Amino acid sequence: MPWSFDSSTPLYLQIMEQIKFRIAVGDYKAGDKLASVRELAAEAEVNPNTMQKALSELEREGLLFTQRTSGRFVTENSESITSLRRGLANTQLDLFLKKMYNLGYDNEEVVKLLQDYIGQEEQA
Repeated sequence: MPWSFDSSTPLYLQIMEQIKFRIAVGDYKAGDKLASVRELAAEAEVNPNTMQKALSELEREGLLFTQRTSGRFVTENSESITSLRRGLANTQLDLFLKKMYNLGYDNEEVVKLLQDYIGQEEQA
């Protein structure tokens, strides 16, 4: 998956979000070793210091860990990864519901729309 950035938020935060997404969807699996800071920075076309800051923040959050002389790895804590996935899903649900409310739908109507949509997808 290519890296993509915009100017709306600090670059290191965007890097963090993209790495979190890659962990959540399994591109980076529990226990996987990440490429070096320099390699990741070159791949993302960012300054290595920016990449280092993002990775350090992800370590503070418990999603990555470093083993001396071996490199940086994705956490093996399945609860942390499950929590990450749930948090990302909740963010998407919040955005979806706000848009639905702005369109004038209430909770019951949203549930009905989703049930109808899922039913159509299953029939296809």
